Amino acid sequence: MNFQNHFTKIMINAIYQIPIYLIPVLGFGQDMDNENDVKEINGYSLNGIELRMDGIVDEEFWTTIPGNGNFLMQEPKEGAEPTEQTEVRIAFDSQNIYIAVVCYDSSPSDIKTFQKKRDAPLETDDRFRWIFDTFMDKRSAYFFEINPLGLRGDGLISSGQGQTLNKDWDGIWNAWTYIGDFGWSAEIKIPFRSINFDPKSDIWGINFQRTIRRKNEEQLWTGHRRNQGLLRPQNAGILTGLVGHSQGLGLEIVPYGITQYSKEYNEGKDGYSSTSSADLGFDINYNITSQLKASITYNTDFAQTEVDNRQINLTRFPLRFPEKRDFFLEGSSILQFAPSSNVDPYFSRRIGLVKGLPIPIKYGGRLIGNIGKSNIALLHVRTGREGELNPENFSVARYTRNFWKESSIGLIYTHRSTEDDILFGNPIQDRKTWGTDLNLSTSEFLGDNTLQFSAFFVAHNPASPFDNSTSISDRSVRGFRFNFPNQPWSAWVSYREFGDEYDPAIGFNQRNGFKRLQPAINYAPLFEKSSFIREIEWGIYYEYLTSLENKLLTENLRFNLGTIRFESGDNLGVEVSRNFEFLNEEFDILGDSTVIVAPGEYVNWGYEIQASSASFRKVSGSIGYEAGGFWTGNITSLVMGLTIRPALGINLSSGYTHTQVSAENSGFSTNLFQIDLGLDFTPDISLSSNIQFDDISDVLGTNTRFRWIITPGTDIFFVYNHNWLNDPILNRRLFTTQQGAAMKAVYTYRF
Repeated sequence: MNFQNHFTKIMINAIYQIPIYLIPVLGFGQDMDNENDVKEINGYSLNGIELRMDGIVDEEFWTTIPGNGNFLMQEPKEGAEPTEQTEVRIAFDSQNIYIAVVCYDSSPSDIKTFQKKRDAPLETDDRFRWIFDTFMDKRSAYFFEINPLGLRGDGLISSGQGQTLNKDWDGIWNAWTYIGDFGWSAEIKIPFRSINFDPKSDIWGINFQRTIRRKNEEQLWTGHRRNQGLLRPQNAGILTGLVGHSQGLGLEIVPYGITQYSKEYNEGKDGYSSTSSADLGFDINYNITSQLKASITYNTDFAQTEVDNRQINLTRFPLRFPEKRDFFLEGSSILQFAPSSNVDPYFSRRIGLVKGLPIPIKYGGRLIGNIGKSNIALLHVRTGREGELNPENFSVARYTRNFWKESSIGLIYTHRSTEDDILFGNPIQDRKTWGTDLNLSTSEFLGDNTLQFSAFFVAHNPASPFDNSTSISDRSVRGFRFNFPNQPWSAWVSYREFGDEYDPAIGFNQRNGFKRLQPAINYAPLFEKSSFIREIEWGIYYEYLTSLENKLLTENLRFNLGTIRFESGDNLGVEVSRNFEFLNEEFDILGDSTVIVAPGEYVNWGYEIQASSASFRKVSGSIGYEAGGFWTGNITSLVMGLTIRPALGINLSSGYTHTQVSAENSGFSTNLFQIDLGLDFTPDISLSSNIQFDDISDVLGTNTRFRWIITPGTDIFFVYNHNWLNDPILNRRLFTTQQGAAMKAVYTYRF
């Protein structure tokens, strides 16, 4: 019996060993909801009435609708009555859904408002957030949030091995706010064309959350338990009364125009070379049904995308940077595969990016959505020629099927082909990856606890068509995970195996050839009777990683001795760790042969202390200090951050990381500086600048972005990038190596 069959048999037997009489107790197979505990809010038809959208909830229509409140506190006292009241009203016409919210506040002058920029994090501000589970599947939802200044933020929620919020999705909607002697209020307008839904259903899942920042008070309309919360569609209430809503034709055309200029220094050539260009492109989106959207993109451009935050890598493994490009973000929740297991058979940054440098995308197509209990994502992208890189085709298919209340099973397939690939002398080199994953989940385990089980298997074809030496086990990964993500107790245990040759062509992988067992447990109680401490978390994390031949390669043991959240919003944490590493070959830490670690076994202890102040202060900061053994020597690392908000709409953040390494007969230090300056003139007009420098690359880089949202869906961007190289060896101090500017205009037509 080969390894895969043996592993599959073990997995199936493990599942079947769960006694049948325990299935209802675990809750995986329960299909009945306790409707008596579900809150409801009614949506009222406008019947031709036109609202004046100014953030003041004083129109006769709103005042005749009963306000729906009855929020309960989640923190600092679970289940207590809120210190301030909140009222929500909902209306709709055939094209839009409207929300009116009144956030009463007994001390309006203490309302915290710092942020204006779209999608800026609101850990600093008072806020109001809500979700729409438009398919009532309790697995996915649209997320929205505002603050008293009219900032808009949104995202997509997906449930799996945990709750995932993807805030890079941008919907087309608007909000108007008002601050008065009663507190603050808002009127919100969301076109039905901006979201997908089941037109046959007149009910949606819905939930609301309000944050009173100066009190660090969180209150929810429903799902107020710490095991629950806004990001869990399973705990949402119900919005009723929706009738006659429509997405129109469901056609959206988004053309863009761009002009660009760049200048680069050519080493060994005639100094600088410059190029300029102007181009056009477009996206077309069409709702085949209100649940299924098809998209086409031509001559795709991502000039407005923010740069990656720089990192210094002192490990043996590659770093993973997040996706920030709009085309690859929509529908990304469906494309997720075993998200807590770090498998990544599909990683969108492998498309159109090589070592962080953009490759032109000529065209692409996408089909994403739902058909009943089935979730579908199809993606195809064609890249163009860039230098010595040949054009490539990328195809991704993902299918998941929902069953029971919160469980699913899925398949994934990717295909990458390179034209005229000279590596093997073939016209096209084909690389294919396929996988399956199972997710069993319940939020009713022993009451209202969540329990999850997942299993996965992924494999791909040989990298070379002439390679007959590798087996399917060499080119595959497999594993399972039990998860208990609750409060105050949480725990998980996972097991996975990665073959020696696993390298998915459109995926991401850090390490091959290992087996890993990883259990962890945490305890984080609230101190409701304390006026000083909000919560203390303790925990133990363990990792045992061996080769496929069972030789110990890595062993990590971490003790969280206490992470304290104070009532003031400040935090303090201490951690102690022990690490064992076995090296079977030399490790060049900096990649320049200056510090080499010899093969052998290494055991090191370390500790880490972290502290941060409450982010809602005008001046806030954080500091972290780490020290311990590092291979043949020692390492100390100091990480500091400082944020200053001198006036409304001005945010200045800086970060500094210093690392000092001593090794046998050698050593080095690294420094990384980062500065982010944000000037937010209105919620729709913002200017930001990101400045980064590290003394490993000796590159000083700036990325400056201006964005003007003329109306939701119509944007103008101006982006300027400039890189300088500091080369003291050749006595060249901060000379320009690259600079470029781009102006882009985007307009959205909806039919």
